Amino acid sequence: MAAPLTRPAKIPPPRAASPSDGPAAPKSPGARRGQRRAVTLFMVPFFALFTAVTVLPMFYAAWMSLFREESSGLGFGGTERAFAGFGNFTEALTNEAFLRSFGHIAFYCALYIPAMVGGALVLALLVDSAMARARRFFQIAYFLPHAVPGLIASLIWLYLYTPGLSPITDVLDALGANWNFFGQDEAIYSVVNISAWQWTGYNMIIFYAGLQAVPREVLEAATVDGSGALRTALQVKVPMIRPTVVLTLLFTCVGAIQLFDAPKLVQLRANTMGEDWSPTMFIYTAAFKGHDYGLAAASSLLLALVAGLLSFVVTKLGNRWKAS
Repeated sequence: MAAPLTRPAKIPPPRAASPSDGPAAPKSPGARRGQRRAVTLFMVPFFALFTAVTVLPMFYAAWMSLFREESSGLGFGGTERAFAGFGNFTEALTNEAFLRSFGHIAFYCALYIPAMVGGALVLALLVDSAMARARRFFQIAYFLPHAVPGLIASLIWLYLYTPGLSPITDVLDALGANWNFFGQDEAIYSVVNISAWQWTGYNMIIFYAGLQAVPREVLEAATVDGSGALRTALQVKVPMIRPTVVLTLLFTCVGAIQLFDAPKLVQLRANTMGEDWSPTMFIYTAAFKGHDYGLAAASSLLLALVAGLLSFVVTKLGNRWKAS
């Protein structure tokens, strides 16, 4: 007689975790301490470098700004350091050359920022357009000027501005145009051209990256609604990359007031610019030609204060524009 068939035992399904089971077991104190040590280990190099190249020099500049070098007798007894308090700051704030340098930079920013930011935004919109071809080539081509160091770029343009050496001046002479790149009124345009040539491609890449983050469905919806390419660019793309534009404006303004290499080299041929044309040139001249390190330190701290205030104003205005 055959053995009766036995039914296989039922395997109960896995039970889902219920709220009554409680949260997962917390990590042990040793694991938390290990995570803190790892985070600290990665943060130490940054803060060490930041302290060495930013914080300590600022404190040293603040200390130097409180003293000035004074000569004894008729100057044959050497110099000695004397406590000046806020005298160096007062001297900097009443120095016509130092104040005039900020006026030069303000005029420079009025020319440079719209030209550079506007040009970078237009180029980014053109590369991002549906009709654009060879996008990778144009991205590299526009970015290449930024790969050239600022000093080398200034030397290149100094050669291109020099009559008798530059093909640009030869073409202008052939056309009958009389333009002196080192003239009293034209020198600032030469400086603006050098800076715009170097930084337009860099900011174009930033704007293009922001445009790539714009949702494609939004652009398709604008096209379905009958929006043309120009209207889509101005009313859809640009408003959606406002944070990127504001950040670029902030960095551009802070970098503009620290302008040094381009006007310093142009000044070699444009004598009307003077050695204190920009605030950084004034600080350089006071420190390394006038040997007035207290005045230079005080001026550098005032320049840092202006940069901080300018950053605050640009950020506030940018936040209002983003919220509008």
